[in-house]
Amino acid sequence: MSGRAQLMWDEQVTDYDFGPGHPMDPVRLALTMRLVEAFGLDQVVEVTAAPAAGDSTLALVHRADYVAAVRRASADPRAAELAYGLGTEDNPAFAGMHRAAALIAGQSVGAAEAVWSGEAAHAVNFAGGLHHAMPGAAAGFCVYNDAALAVARLLELGAERVVYVDVDVHHGDGVQAVFWDDPRVLTISLHEHPRTLFPQTGWPEETGGAGAEGGAVNVALPAGTGDAGWLRAFHSVVPELVAAFRPQAIVSQHGADTHFEDPLAHLAVSLDAQRAVAEACHALAHEHAEGRWVALGGGGYAVTDVVPRCWTHLVAIAAGKPIDPAAETPDSWRHEVYRATRAVAPARMTDGRDPVVWRSFEETGYDPADRLDQAVLATRRAVFPLHGLLP
Repeated sequence: MSGRAQLMWDEQVTDYDFGPGHPMDPVRLALTMRLVEAFGLDQVVEVTAAPAAGDSTLALVHRADYVAAVRRASADPRAAELAYGLGTEDNPAFAGMHRAAALIAGQSVGAAEAVWSGEAAHAVNFAGGLHHAMPGAAAGFCVYNDAALAVARLLELGAERVVYVDVDVHHGDGVQAVFWDDPRVLTISLHEHPRTLFPQTGWPEETGGAGAEGGAVNVALPAGTGDAGWLRAFHSVVPELVAAFRPQAIVSQHGADTHFEDPLAHLAVSLDAQRAVAEACHALAHEHAEGRWVALGGGGYAVTDVVPRCWTHLVAIAAGKPIDPAAETPDSWRHEVYRATRAVAPARMTDGRDPVVWRSFEETGYDPADRLDQAVLATRRAVFPLHGLLP
């Protein structure tokens, strides 16, 4: 293993563009890469690009008729078929859609290959994390499910146990669906409660199919959950399950839309807590998976204030060169933000909430009257016994 981290990047991933006014603005990707460069991280990671995923790779997750439908809509957006989730408000068809989505998928598959082969210790694709796409349909701004493809490629290469950790504000429903019956994969999703947010799935009772009981883990957090509750939930569920599952690789999805400034959801998490969870995933990979870690982006619609800083911290952590939260954002990047968006860029790499204070169930027990503790306990009761753990 080289020990050096890889950053998967091709400027053409910004062609994944649903058009003006759509929340999934590709400027968030470009501004993240410019911030990575402004901090010099491109000099300490290996920046590389993988080819677009071909049909045989896409077939690890997606049906051939769906890929064909995406190709048709890509060639003529007027041909988008609603039966495949295309041409909707969430997933409007656009020219070149297949190529752009397959390119993002290719970066995540390439990241999985690099980590499994030992070419890299860690690999990051912040353009990825499109976790809502189903085998036969687009959903929730996602055309191809690169996260599921990364996991599937690890399995194809010989991995016997893979953990997928999803901390996006939305339930990682597509990845869960793909591996629902597969005992080799443990999917863990922490997300806003399905009563209050798309896709209205991810209840604690969703625990996996026959023969894979306990393979799906869902922590449904009350709207308004902030740093302390979010971190308490993560550390009261994820580490014990990862240790029990003994993965050979970890794939994590770091949607930035848990942030209190995100316009599409209702959690109240800071950049500092997001950074802490990225550090925790990094540590879990070293503790349980010989360091094999594929880190992906995901949602995030505060495209200048939050997303670039969140994912630049992610790249820095993977590179072993974490950025001081008190660091000022470089002037060159602030000028680029204004040039691209006419918005004023954030001045520092923190929301001023570091250090983040949290306590796990193991340290404090739980409060049966607390809504956050009720959510965590529901998950532990549903899943922990299936892994030989006490709830």
